[in-house]
Amino acid sequence: MTVFTMNSNLTDQMLTWRRDFHQHPEVGWTEFRTASIIAHELSQLGFQVQVGKEVVSKSRMGVPSEEYLGLYYEKAKENGGHLKYMEKMVGGYTGVVGTIKGKKPGPTIAFRFDMDALEIEESPDSSHVPQQSGFRSQYEGNMHACGHDAHCAIGLGLATVLAHNTDHIEGTIKIIFQPAEEGVRGAKSMVDAGVVDGVDYFLAMHVGAGSPLGTVIAGTNGFLATTKINAKFLGKAAHAGAEPEKGKNALLAAASAILGLHAIPHHSGGASRINVGTCIAGDGRNIVPAHASLQLETRGENSDVHMYVHEQALSVLQGASNMYGTELSYEIVGAAKTCSSSEKLIELVTHAASTVDGLEEIVPSSKFAAGSEDATYMMDQVQRQGGLATYAVFGTTLAAGHHHEKFDIDEAVLSIALHTWLATIEQVYQNESR
Repeated sequence: MTVFTMNSNLTDQMLTWRRDFHQHPEVGWTEFRTASIIAHELSQLGFQVQVGKEVVSKSRMGVPSEEYLGLYYEKAKENGGHLKYMEKMVGGYTGVVGTIKGKKPGPTIAFRFDMDALEIEESPDSSHVPQQSGFRSQYEGNMHACGHDAHCAIGLGLATVLAHNTDHIEGTIKIIFQPAEEGVRGAKSMVDAGVVDGVDYFLAMHVGAGSPLGTVIAGTNGFLATTKINAKFLGKAAHAGAEPEKGKNALLAAASAILGLHAIPHHSGGASRINVGTCIAGDGRNIVPAHASLQLETRGENSDVHMYVHEQALSVLQGASNMYGTELSYEIVGAAKTCSSSEKLIELVTHAASTVDGLEEIVPSSKFAAGSEDATYMMDQVQRQGGLATYAVFGTTLAAGHHHEKFDIDEAVLSIALHTWLATIEQVYQNESR
């Protein structure tokens, strides 16, 4: 049993938070409502609260247009966002960090929770629990289809317990609420802002990810390094029947690039991935296409493999553009590193989980099932500074897979994750005292 005590209604409060966030899903860099509510709750609990440019640097990737940001800023104002904090987030600087210090000396522990949703229309089917229970998304075309609403609730639950148990805190605890995890866009800018500088123990997590309720994976490895690239080819329009030779065909450049990208040879140093997800080009059937755009991603099992496939991809894009006489431009709109969880911290989380009711299987470490995660930027930074880092998975029953219109979780995982993190804090303190 943990020495941290908690109010008996905290589980219900976590459900309320989770369902409220579920109803108001905000995609990356537009989490004005979510982030401002979190900041308000942390402030009420007595945390030192930092928001906006205090915790998010200008090195952001994949930021939406000003018009798009403005639309969600107004939605947040209309749906209970706190202007005191939102005003510091203008332009999409939607990160939040809450810090609490104990009365005893000790290490700095940081927990990271991501906040963003996905551009998916949530199912209105009567069998879908959020529809049945009245907490289906109110934002057309957006949905919490990955569980980040649950992550936010767990983070606020953790903050609530800590705020009422400061006598048991040794050193400093930071709770990081990160925007724009989807598309691996947000973590790097928070690292660049210094939010994990001086952190001795760093813990990140995900619910679900293929594991059943009652299972915890104390540390995951095998994250694929990745970059997300938006490429544009600019050619020259011409009449396709009368003067085709006067055009420069951007669509053909893009098509050639797609074939070349998927033909990049494998690397002997490990697994790699490449995918072109979208291709948009042209204006009409009788016009030589003057513009084309691709959205693609590269991934690699390790840094060397990923650098190889990334550089090959850029070379293919440039070669295809040159072949058809177009101009190429591209933007890196997301990135993540490869990283491994620290063995000692895996051990501490494993011991902590063994004391938690509701856990039936504790897996010390496993390969990450979802490919890439930008928490790796934070993990890597902490480890480079001599600290320990891990990424845990808390299993839960899923109504449908991640990123699916009928995604939903068994909310029992909220309490399991909270109690595991509280027990982990105690394990860290015991480790420090040895």
